[in-house]
Amino acid sequence: MILRCIFFCAAMMLALTLAGCHPPQQVQPARLGLRLEPAALGASISLQQRLAVEREGRIDYLEAALEVDDRHVGMIGLALGQRVMSLEFDGNELKSWRHALLPEQVRAEDVLEDIQLTYWPAAAVRAALPTGWRIEEEGMRRTIWSDDAKVVVINYSAEPRWNGKVALTNLRYQYQLTIQSAPAGP
Repeated sequence: MILRCIFFCAAMMLALTLAGCHPPQQVQPARLGLRLEPAALGASISLQQRLAVEREGRIDYLEAALEVDDRHVGMIGLALGQRVMSLEFDGNELKSWRHALLPEQVRAEDVLEDIQLTYWPAAAVRAALPTGWRIEEEGMRRTIWSDDAKVVVINYSAEPRWNGKVALTNLRYQYQLTIQSAPAGP
């Protein structure tokens, strides 16, 4: 019973944090809706990740497992060892699951978009951007623009970019996502 209460509290805290990452649609413009082919990453990866979501001075954490190969992108998010969300994308169809406590604003589409903006090569992202959007890279920094407005800034600590620490700052939705990755397995 105590563990169930702890899980419930942790899931609620995570739900509130993640809901803050995506303000109501009527307030902000829609996301890009990227749906890049898994093979466009150009690598197969299997990572264990610790994510920190910072919004309005509050930081919440989530453990995740991310796998990408030529045919699929898969991610599982955990809080206190319990699955709270998952997604599978095969290049055409996105399948997702989320814990009932997570609000509807926590969308697999947005999670997939952040993954692809962060890890896929700039050329693949550039080819999928709508008119008026652009991507720039300088050293270990990637910036996504909508017309003359900076929308997302991503800083990397290592090459390949899924190694080490990544800091994604979404200026439009006002959150920072810090990802610390390590290869999965022994």
